[in-house]
Amino acid sequence: MRYRVGIDIGGTFTDLVLIGPEGAIWPLKVPSTPRDYSVAVVEGLASLAQAAGVPTDAIEEIVHGTTVATNAILEKRGARTALITTAGFRDVLEIRRVRMPQLYNIQWEKPEPLVPRYLRFEVPERIDFRGNVLTPLDEAALDAIVAKIEQEAVESVAICLLHAYVNPAHEERIAEIVRARLPGVSLSISSEITRELKEFERTSTTVIDAYVKPIVERYLASLRDRLHAAGISARLLVMQSNGSVMSVAAARAQPCFIIESGPAAGVVAGQALARHGGSPNLITFDMGGTTAKAALIERGEAGLTDEYEVGAGITTGTRLMKGNGYLLRIPAIDLAEVGAGGGSIAWVDSGGHLQVGPRSAGSDPGPACYGRGGTEPTITDANVVLGYIAPEPVGGSTLRINVERAWAALATLAEHLHLSVLEAAFAVHVIGNAHMSRPIRAVTVERGLDLRDFTLLAFGGSGPIHAARLARDLGIRHLLVPPYAGVFSALGLSQANAGHHLVQTYHRRVDELEPHELRGLIDGLEATMRARLADLNYPAGSLSFSVAADLRYVGQAFNLTVELAPDDSIDAIAERFGAQHERAYGHRAAADPIEFVNLRVRAVLDAGHDAWESVAAVAVHDSFERTRPMLFDRADGLIETPLLSRSALRAMRAGPLAIEEPDTTIIVPPGCRARLDAWGNIEIEVGAEAAHD
Repeated sequence: MRYRVGIDIGGTFTDLVLIGPEGAIWPLKVPSTPRDYSVAVVEGLASLAQAAGVPTDAIEEIVHGTTVATNAILEKRGARTALITTAGFRDVLEIRRVRMPQLYNIQWEKPEPLVPRYLRFEVPERIDFRGNVLTPLDEAALDAIVAKIEQEAVESVAICLLHAYVNPAHEERIAEIVRARLPGVSLSISSEITRELKEFERTSTTVIDAYVKPIVERYLASLRDRLHAAGISARLLVMQSNGSVMSVAAARAQPCFIIESGPAAGVVAGQALARHGGSPNLITFDMGGTTAKAALIERGEAGLTDEYEVGAGITTGTRLMKGNGYLLRIPAIDLAEVGAGGGSIAWVDSGGHLQVGPRSAGSDPGPACYGRGGTEPTITDANVVLGYIAPEPVGGSTLRINVERAWAALATLAEHLHLSVLEAAFAVHVIGNAHMSRPIRAVTVERGLDLRDFTLLAFGGSGPIHAARLARDLGIRHLLVPPYAGVFSALGLSQANAGHHLVQTYHRRVDELEPHELRGLIDGLEATMRARLADLNYPAGSLSFSVAADLRYVGQAFNLTVELAPDDSIDAIAERFGAQHERAYGHRAAADPIEFVNLRVRAVLDAGHDAWESVAAVAVHDSFERTRPMLFDRADGLIETPLLSRSALRAMRAGPLAIEEPDTTIIVPPGCRARLDAWGNIEIEVGAEAAHD
């Protein structure tokens, strides 16, 4: 009997889900250990195996999502990094795209480059866009650069030359020399990460990879060592930003692909739910301890983006105005994320106004109600005061909620604001909701979509507490809370398949295309991915490929990604692009020539991990019903509110009420109705009346 584990490491909690061969599920939440996240992973695994009565050597596979790389960027704790680039391109990182995301803010400043100017080095060399060598690599100049890098005690080196995406020879030679001279230094090479044109995008991605690589290498090595010391020899996989998983070796080699690994897992779980009886059109809303994330699922599929920014206040792939964060040009699930979660700290600014976040209490010390030394008021503390969170152990862990400490933390804030403690708590809850609406708007109304056409899928430890009020404020009429909502991302990890994306610039006019040349390039990309996935040892028949192309009319600056079929003719490709262009922009130019820009090949190893049939069957807990006073509106005051188990909602029931579960609480405010659907989801009909905030 073999078992698979999904582990989602967040800023506050580490969530674990163990799935048995017959579909049995064991969830667990434990506080994260920021000083060494692997400690919580190993201790949580031991507790989970003991609770399930499973020997650790029966665990076959561990799939892991982590924010280690993301946190290194956000907190500017990455490695001391140098950049080697083509002469004349030293300042690409600072010039960026010459965009101001805040058009009328004359005080706006660009994010500080991850590599300071004195550690950015120019080497004489030049290759043109066709791959021809114009200026040979000056190895004498390179030797002097390597000597300076050694003197500066650099931990990691990014190598990004101007046209290496078409001819990587000079990059490969530089890497060979640096490895020989500086064997202990990490290397990131642009032609091994992304073979696309656009020098800023490639440089930024390569620099981010180099900046987080030593951090990720140390973390994954520590995790592997701790697992082995605990007698756990399971295969360890890591979630990528694109929703597929990769081996530890691949993640250590190219950590830029796991920057958004944690948020992606929840969207993977949302896709599975959409395909198994849930609404096909969902907005996923994942609120944990430090962040809130949203993504769009249409017709059962989550969208992918080819780039996104980290550390921009709001992380998103398809936002019109960019430039506030650090750009990654890699395929990723198209989601938006803000620093607003249960641990977000409430504070009063110099003008006497209440602010919530983006600073978080994290897991150490955590919110005041955790009783681990935290004293500053957080959204979680406010929810405890409002009665939304019970003084019970959290998610099967030993951590208990301390109501008195939550009240004490909010009392200090209330005194500054000249409010009662309940009023201050309600204000923190409402302002937190305003922040958390931003990612939902970013993936919907900012793209011209009507929120009323979608169902909000709420999960994460805090998501179901806030979701109904959020939905009502945004005009969303239907809300779903899935089984195991508090550990839903970990459940998604346990269901994820291995895979990889490769992109290769291929600049050709469609009417000048040589089909055999295109087929040869696709075959080469597929062979590369087979080699990269070979170490996973999955059956050969489980590997499948899909191909797409970035196309545009000649002279355009922006592309549309069009799926390609193996037997596509040139005319079929042109017609599909024209139809997609008409959908996107309302017109097509049938007489204008079309050109290829990039080829995109995706490989998926389908190992048949699908436990969704058993999720609903085992998610309903013992029935109970009791009450607790809760505040839903300042005008109404505290209301004695029924507390139910999920199984008590077989029939539709009107709010106010709350469904209590080990890993979260589902709040159904007045004016809303809830019931249990056939798949074990709590389905909430959201009332149209506005809250009296």
